[in-house]
Amino acid sequence: MRDPDRELDDAVALLREPVRMGEALDRRVMADIARLPVPGRPGPVGRAGLWLIRPRPVRIPPVAVLAAAAALVVAVVRPWGGSGGPEAPEALAPALTAAAGDLQPTRFMLVAPEASVVALVGDFNDWSADATPMWTESSGGLWTVTVPLEPGRYRYAFLVDGDIWTPDPGAPQAVDDDFGRPNSVLTIGGL
Repeated sequence: MRDPDRELDDAVALLREPVRMGEALDRRVMADIARLPVPGRPGPVGRAGLWLIRPRPVRIPPVAVLAAAAALVVAVVRPWGGSGGPEAPEALAPALTAAAGDLQPTRFMLVAPEASVVALVGDFNDWSADATPMWTESSGGLWTVTVPLEPGRYRYAFLVDGDIWTPDPGAPQAVDDDFGRPNSVLTIGGL
């Protein structure tokens, strides 16, 4: 009588034995491997094209770094009382001056040249149309507001002229809320 367990054990033992290959097969495999392109060596582009893919050190002078940081500060601070810009809404002033740990200024923008009033609504301001008004400085209809937000995931939309609910065209769409309105989603930090 045949023992199925014993036959299975014999088959497993046979499959675990190393397979001996001839030296000719080993030489053929190694020759094929030697012909494969090696990263960092000239390939199809040839030596003349190596300058395209060669890594190069980039040196940025400290003065350029300071100039870029200054431009960033001007871009972020200017909407709040900078020359030509309106003052920050009173509701945002305490949050802007507070030394809260992880608040990150986040700029929201919408191009709506025909709009007369635009507000930012979201779960960070309890969907209030009055909490975060947006303003425009240009005749092109670019509406902006900067809001300090803690790291997290937020759903939001723009309310144009008090009744047109508009998702952010530059952000991913969120799952529709219970009212069937389209929203956008924003993630701050490494969630």
